[in-house]
Amino acid sequence: MPTCAFLTTDHTSHFAVYDRDAVAPLAARGWTVDEVPWRRPTDWSLYGVVVVRSRWDYQDAPAEFFEVLADIGRQTRLENPLPVMRWNVEKTYLRDLEAAGVPAVPTVWLDGLTGDALADAVRRWGEVVVEPQVSANADGTFRLAAEPRAWAEALSALADRPCMVQPFVRSVVEEGETSAFVFGGDVSHAVLKTPAAGDFRVQEEHGGRIRAVSPGDDLLALTRAALAAVPWLEPLLYARVDAGRLADGALAVIELELIEPSLYFPHAPGSAERFAAALDRLAG
Repeated sequence: MPTCAFLTTDHTSHFAVYDRDAVAPLAARGWTVDEVPWRRPTDWSLYGVVVVRSRWDYQDAPAEFFEVLADIGRQTRLENPLPVMRWNVEKTYLRDLEAAGVPAVPTVWLDGLTGDALADAVRRWGEVVVEPQVSANADGTFRLAAEPRAWAEALSALADRPCMVQPFVRSVVEEGETSAFVFGGDVSHAVLKTPAAGDFRVQEEHGGRIRAVSPGDDLLALTRAALAAVPWLEPLLYARVDAGRLADGALAVIELELIEPSLYFPHAPGSAERFAAALDRLAG
């Protein structure tokens, strides 16, 4: 009987976690599944595959997290593959997407946030989003405009931390952020994520609302292009492409999530079964 570990964090009570929705579909294919916190000492060779799932605290200790992933990779199969996750952990992967001709939100890359750099970005774009180059769940993310008195917290938090500045994608609050999900190389489903009133963060933990949508041709094309730019030739077990419309109406990648994306199984009937089928096909 094949065995699988879903890699999680120690405490998931503050997060919307849907991993268990995939357990029954995997059991129907003969799999047993354990949820294992990534910080727990574990004999990973007991599992046929370890799947990175809801461990949304790794941004606090990325070096330690990737040491654990490397240890897992020495003992058993890891999904997604370690080289893919190393490439995806820093949002500088957006530069690779742009170099491959994939539309992405324009970005200024900084070793640390300064008042001058922030002022330049605000003059250029009017309203901006600033966040660390390694982040999850919108931690350390700030929406800022032309009011220097409101910049102090961001400048303090990111002064000595590699970060990025982007124009605020207004379509996220006006229409929502669209996400497409790909399992084993095949598009499974899409959702529209809209922030709570007065917020810009679309995660459920921040009050965001989720609903299923049919992916349009432009989202499908953007998804295919983004995944074609990933430096890995084989199909990935899972991928999520987050997209929004820029000021000129063009659809662009906001994020490409290949490490630990929430997959929103309850919002798309059959998606957990499609995930299980992809895992069984790739690692069974």
